Amino acid sequence: MKLNIVFAGTFFALACLPIGAQAQGLVNGAREGAHEGDRAAGPVGAVVGGAIGAGVGTVNGALGIRPGYYHHHRCYYNSFGHRRCRY
Repeated sequence: MKLNIVFAGTFFALACLPIGAQAQGLVNGAREGAHEGDRAAGPVGAVVGGAIGAGVGTVNGALGIRPGYYHHHRCYYNSFGHRRCRY
């Protein structure tokens, strides 16, 4: 009897793991979407961007897709004409 309860609890805990991933994707997607929408189109863009970002973040969280951050190089020429890059 106790073993059945342990198995049921383990199954329930494992079944709840994807829900946590969806919630995290929802919050981050809404936050980033609202920020980018506000930057591009003001308050209306923030509302639309937050809604779309929440949807995309939820789907990405359910599928386990991490947000892709690209590594940008900031290059410039110093006073001697040498190219310098900051990573």
